Amino acid sequence: MIRIGVIGYGYWGPNLVRNFVESPDTRVVMVSDLKQDRLDLVQRRYPGVEVTTDFQEILNHPNIDAVAISTPVSTHFPLALQALQSGKHVLVEKPMTTTSEDALRLIDEAERRKLILMVDHTFVYTGAVRKIRELIDKGSLGDIYYYDSTRVNLGLFQSDVDVIWDLAVHDLSIMDYILPSSPVAVSATGVGHVTGATENIAYVTVFYDNSLIAHLNVNWLSPVKIRRTLIGGSKQMIVYDDIESSEKIKVYDKGVTVKNGSDESRYKLLVSYRSGDIYSPQIDVTEALRIEAQHFADCIKTGKAPITDGHAGLRVVSVLEAATKSMKQQGRAVQLKAQNLAVA
Repeated sequence: MIRIGVIGYGYWGPNLVRNFVESPDTRVVMVSDLKQDRLDLVQRRYPGVEVTTDFQEILNHPNIDAVAISTPVSTHFPLALQALQSGKHVLVEKPMTTTSEDALRLIDEAERRKLILMVDHTFVYTGAVRKIRELIDKGSLGDIYYYDSTRVNLGLFQSDVDVIWDLAVHDLSIMDYILPSSPVAVSATGVGHVTGATENIAYVTVFYDNSLIAHLNVNWLSPVKIRRTLIGGSKQMIVYDDIESSEKIKVYDKGVTVKNGSDESRYKLLVSYRSGDIYSPQIDVTEALRIEAQHFADCIKTGKAPITDGHAGLRVVSVLEAATKSMKQQGRAVQLKAQNLAVA
């Protein structure tokens, strides 16, 4: 039985606690939060769980094996570092850190101490994203041409991160998991409409060595909530709509075939359009966080690296950093450091 301490019981913390409580291989020992009213909710729902306003009690607790961190982004690094130094395995909410240097520091600390460091890239554990990865891996889509995502809604404005770090991080973690190649450069533009606040609308373009390109539209000022992604390949294309309740993925047997003309017309291209069937594959509907919580426990027991380990967290943070730098330079493409994007 893996004994868990959870730091932070605000927006996401209750989901973490619930899934660790319900997992057969984990037990929540203690929850920490700065607000007593949040801890009162814990005690009412989980009477057997200890609570505290001092996270150090979790780090110093001799009967806690692992810590889940669900706090503001700026606190992820110091809390995760202290937890690792206390000998605890760590699951930290996305994004892992605010800088790639901090991410590398956590990876080094975890590897040196032989502890599990895992990032809460929840979408990677959804049935829809795992099915997309499966289709790409077995070649159903052919060569991947593009990843195009719209992730917009009205609010919630974040005080410590801009809209890229809040919303685009989801797509970057999905792309890191499903796409067969690593990005080489990023361009981003964005604006803020609230005085003194961060950017609330942004457009991010991610470039790859081959003909693959990704584009992300993220927005806190949309009148409607949209979570739709298009993935185009040479054989098939996918529409992934996370808001859809029953058919989150639709696979289209549509595409364009381009062939060179004859010698007499070698400068002309013969273009043919393919329009075949549309189908919606069956996907696992198990809650993603439940799968993730179980995966965290399994990795602690076996020592196996998590799917969303510290290196995955580093790769995402590196792209976020580059996007922020590009946005400050009005969209100038920023090259990515290859060593931060290498798969461990």
